[in-house]
Amino acid sequence: MKLNLLILTILIFSVQLVCSQDTDGVVSFDLPIRNSLMFNRYAINPTFSFVREQHRYISFNNKREWVQFDNAPETLLGSYSGRFSENIGAGIAAFQRNYGVLTTFGGLLNFAYNVKLKQNTNLTFGLNVGAYKSGINTSNVVTNFDDPSLQNVPDNFLLTVNPGINFGTKFLDFGISINNLVLYNLETSTMIEDDPIQGIQAHVMHTGYFDGRGFFEDTKFSGIITSEFRKDETIIGGLASMMVPSGIWFQLGYNNRYGVSGGLGLNVTKNIALEYNIEKAIGDLVEFGPSHEITLAYRFIPRKRLDYNGDEEVSGLFKKKKKKLIVKASEAELAEIRERAAERREQAKLDKDSQALAKKEAEAKALEEAKAKAQEEAEEKARLLAEERAKQETEAQAKLLAEQKAKAEAEESAKRIAETRARLLAEQKAKEEAEAQAKQIAEQKAKQEAEERAKQLAEQQAKAEAEARAKQLAEQKAKQEAALQAKLLEEQRAKDLAEQKAKEEAEARAKLLAEQKAREDAEAQAKLLAEQKVKEEAEARAQQLAEQKAKDEAEAKAKADLISNPNDAIGKSMLAITKEADSANAAQTDLLKQFDDIVEIKNKDLKDLKEENDLSEQGIAVQPKPFKSVTAENNKLNAIKSSLEDAIKSRDEKIDELKSLYEQRTRIKETELDEVSLFYKDKIKRLTQEQLKSVKVKEQLEAKLETIRVATEFEKRRRIKRAAYTNEEDRYAQDRAILQNIKRTTQLADTPYTSDDFDFGEAQGDNIQILKNVKNVESGYYLIIAVHSDVKKRNDFVKKVMASGRSDVDFFFDVNTSKYYIYYDKYKDIGQANSAMSSKGNRPYNINMTLVKIE
Repeated sequence: MKLNLLILTILIFSVQLVCSQDTDGVVSFDLPIRNSLMFNRYAINPTFSFVREQHRYISFNNKREWVQFDNAPETLLGSYSGRFSENIGAGIAAFQRNYGVLTTFGGLLNFAYNVKLKQNTNLTFGLNVGAYKSGINTSNVVTNFDDPSLQNVPDNFLLTVNPGINFGTKFLDFGISINNLVLYNLETSTMIEDDPIQGIQAHVMHTGYFDGRGFFEDTKFSGIITSEFRKDETIIGGLASMMVPSGIWFQLGYNNRYGVSGGLGLNVTKNIALEYNIEKAIGDLVEFGPSHEITLAYRFIPRKRLDYNGDEEVSGLFKKKKKKLIVKASEAELAEIRERAAERREQAKLDKDSQALAKKEAEAKALEEAKAKAQEEAEEKARLLAEERAKQETEAQAKLLAEQKAKAEAEESAKRIAETRARLLAEQKAKEEAEAQAKQIAEQKAKQEAEERAKQLAEQQAKAEAEARAKQLAEQKAKQEAALQAKLLEEQRAKDLAEQKAKEEAEARAKLLAEQKAREDAEAQAKLLAEQKVKEEAEARAQQLAEQKAKDEAEAKAKADLISNPNDAIGKSMLAITKEADSANAAQTDLLKQFDDIVEIKNKDLKDLKEENDLSEQGIAVQPKPFKSVTAENNKLNAIKSSLEDAIKSRDEKIDELKSLYEQRTRIKETELDEVSLFYKDKIKRLTQEQLKSVKVKEQLEAKLETIRVATEFEKRRRIKRAAYTNEEDRYAQDRAILQNIKRTTQLADTPYTSDDFDFGEAQGDNIQILKNVKNVESGYYLIIAVHSDVKKRNDFVKKVMASGRSDVDFFFDVNTSKYYIYYDKYKDIGQANSAMSSKGNRPYNINMTLVKIE
């Protein structure tokens, strides 16, 4: 019976672990590889077999989860994955997961392809395709009798697809992946519809290096934050890894479902690596205990460094000593290298010129198209801004009324609070005064009692002191007489002793003077000898320092001559490229200065525009700024940005070429560690740091320029909004003037008009139309007899209505529709409006009458 209960508990626990799947043996695809940023990273996102990767690995991983339980989940994984070329990462894996009596066994294929967008910008696409078998592992079932429920669970062969994408910059990566986008059961030829493991996972990852010293010099740091959105829960996690160049790395992680983790890894050799991770459950899973994971891997070192990753060198605890391959380049090979380098430079120059020409032609064509399009957009934008302004004014008016009401209520409330506070302060003050008066009376009474008691004590003390003083005087007198007698005897004895001591001191002083003189003579002789010796040593040291200085200067001069005049072809090429890189840095710095100057000019223009808008809103007129061509300024800015991009790219290429030549030179045994190689090692490092600083300054200027652009657009909209406000007021005043003029000059028609004589404009239909935020018009129901967009047609219709005997005709303009609505009556409720519609009669201008509600 106990055995059956144990089996039932294990089954329930296993079913929960596979996320409550049905009892048909189907298990979702879910590899628990989440605590390592070194091996099997494609399990986090399919693109990670390529992203930030330099090597390929063969790895074997074993993870046991919640080990304090019998038959706890266990995962075995073997894979071969990593970076295979400049743009491709791939992997293949076989795995088995055991969940008590349930098990999965299968394989996984991974593929990632990278598209390089810019110098340090990459877009990578990845895909994981898995095929595995899931079902009951009958070898793990222990029972005394056959269980039909276990025997009826079928084996299933499943296919899963997991796509992903990653966008990478120099140090950051952003990406998403879809876990179990497709889960297809090949046994039943059906899709698994309700998969609780299916979800979208997003990540942000940073990869960089510490600029430290000693043990942590050039330490690589990686950190990733992930968020997986499933149907019933959201899983948030983070993982950080730090790898020191000596071949040791540390890992820390957190997952709001699975808990916290920590790990340690080391390179036994350059190729063999070992990693261990422990995961401690928290929250609802805290009773399940820890999980352990161990990985053994073999690393394949690439022959050349690939892009999109750091330059860290792989090192191991145990280094194999081997002879370094000596590569001697012949003069013919060196000449061929120089010739190829010259051809590449010439070809790059031609490509750059052709690209610049094509770019200028495209920009000229785009500029012409942009001008035409900008004019159309400006007209459309002006209309939209006018409509938006009217809407905002109505909202602002309502907001102002609400604020005034709130202000009045706040003032009333503040007044009541002030009165209450004043009353409470008065009561408090009266209470404090009463307490102070009672305290003063109590203190005065206590003072009188203390003075009386002190007076009695003083009289008793004076009497006792007088008696003690008399007794003391008698004792003192007797004591003084005895002391005088003793003093006389002591003085006589001291006099005798002083005479004896003076005689002895005179004898000792004479002896001491003789010894002192002999000692001073000996010290003077010794000092003279010491000074002579110090002088000789100083002269010898000065001569030695002079010789060493001359030697150092000669060595420094020889070193400088060797660097400035190398005796090998590669060294000469490196010197020429270094000079070109230094020269390019000056041009690059000048372009950055020009970029910064234009950014400052645009920032000043923004400040002037903001000041003009602020003063204009206060009713203060501002002297207009002198006209300047914004197009010319933008063209100049684009030219500088283009030149700066080309300069940075060109200098990057020179630095890469210098690195390539440096690597070639260090392969030659005779020049591996000479002064020239050491000099160019430091020079390459300084050039790289300068370039990173220039790129950072450029990015900061671009960010500042974008901020200025957004703020300038906002200020321009403010100015356009004020102009639109003025135009709207002018339109209303002009419309009123035209209406009054029509009423004053229109005469009654001699011949009555028919309905065919009236142009009713746009048809409105039978439904009640609702218009909101119509300025200068009261709310209510209006009897609309015509709708026109053209002012001339509006005036013609109004004249004919007035000539037909209707003098109370009027109209209003809706900025939201840009239409004029002509009416002659309005009502406050719908009942009255419907009655008026029913009794409109057969007048010719009423045949298309409709109702419009103004809110």
